[in-house]
Amino acid sequence: MKAVALKQYLPVSNPDAFLDVTLDLPTPTGRDILVAVKAVAINPVDTKVRSPKDIVEETPRVLGWDAAGVVAAVGPEVSLFKEGDEVYYAGDITRSGSNAEFQCVDERIVGVKPKKLSFAEAAALPLTTITAYEAFFDRLKIDPNGANKGETILIIGAGGGVGSIGIQLAKLAGLTVIATASRQETTDWVRELGADHVVNHRGDMVSAVRALGMNFVDHVAIFNDMRHWETAVELIRPEGGIVTIDDTDLPMPMAEMKRKAASLHWEFMFARAMFQTPDMIEQHKLLTKVATQIDQGLIRTTLNQVLSPINAENMRKAHELVETGKAKGKIVVENF
Repeated sequence: MKAVALKQYLPVSNPDAFLDVTLDLPTPTGRDILVAVKAVAINPVDTKVRSPKDIVEETPRVLGWDAAGVVAAVGPEVSLFKEGDEVYYAGDITRSGSNAEFQCVDERIVGVKPKKLSFAEAAALPLTTITAYEAFFDRLKIDPNGANKGETILIIGAGGGVGSIGIQLAKLAGLTVIATASRQETTDWVRELGADHVVNHRGDMVSAVRALGMNFVDHVAIFNDMRHWETAVELIRPEGGIVTIDDTDLPMPMAEMKRKAASLHWEFMFARAMFQTPDMIEQHKLLTKVATQIDQGLIRTTLNQVLSPINAENMRKAHELVETGKAKGKIVVENF
């Protein structure tokens, strides 16, 4: 089968950062399904894994953790899918990735693809959807069915992939969304997705939020980086919660968190698959639930740009776009 892989970890500008290779077709066992991959999306995690380091792989390594495709075969213990089913998923960072014609993935972290979306539109969603969904509803314990209606959430870095789906999930849960964006293009984007207010995360966010008449917010999601930690701590209400997806070596003063009895939550969507947690099937359930909401017209894809075909050249282009940090929504590469 065709695949895009790497053997060295190089700058994206290097022609050898990705290679077009031919690999053996994998065979599904246990609860694995074999997916014929039709489209893949690129996330910051892809660029972090590919980033330069002094390692040489003995065999080509396939990256990619966002895909949509068709089930080509199933393992003997599979019960959720059958051959021919259309699916979307983010996969498992500890296994071979989705930048290949075929990929084995555990059925418990795979969702039924939204019927109204193309493969490219669907591939833009799984990793960011799982991340935002788990951040809000599993970590912060916001009720997805509206019990927290009227509460406020500050989404820092709202114009990116996670923020773009996060705005929509938060609005469906009845929250008032304060989104951050630093450019007119992303400001327009987050408003289009449903943000109630927009503030600039390159300015004084505390003053900007309080100018909206809010001394504190009920929830804070940090979806870009931890440079905004102290701002988040200042704005979170007493007994409120902050969730972040960024690992950091930056200082994280905790005194005010203690004084407010506020909580900090880490979200890492690969944790369930990495550790084979007893509840890993929750990712299947949430992806399938969101697919239904998409087909009902309640959520839209966050796809922004499509490249074709899936090859080393286009993978380099996609990684380069993501590395700018200025992309709005998601970048997808489709068709081998």
